[in-house]
Amino acid sequence: MAREFKRTDRVGAQIQREIANLVREELDDPRLGMITIQAVKVVRDFSHAKIYFTAMAGSLGMAETTRLLNDAAPFFRHELGRRMKLRTLPELHFVYDESVEQGERLASLIELAVKSDSEHHQN
Repeated sequence: MAREFKRTDRVGAQIQREIANLVREELDDPRLGMITIQAVKVVRDFSHAKIYFTAMAGSLGMAETTRLLNDAAPFFRHELGRRMKLRTLPELHFVYDESVEQGERLASLIELAVKSDSEHHQN
């Protein structure tokens, strides 16, 4: 049982590397900006994979970027089939990873609270 999860993790890590390369090499839409593949979660039967990404400096919103990547998913899946030796190639689902933004928001709130607290204690 534990070995099965390890295999999905290994396949997810390989998919993450391959998708990152494909995004860098094959997507030439400047509106997308810089796409970073944060993580790939593959379900146990390898039928689906969620690809978590972030985008910087693009002119498109999160929803539009996600739609464009999901529209390109069949192409990515086809390319993965050429690059990886898997019996079952998962369907790819791109999901915007909000955790980075949430972390930055939280860090700035903490910084603000610390600054406010130190100003309060100085008075």
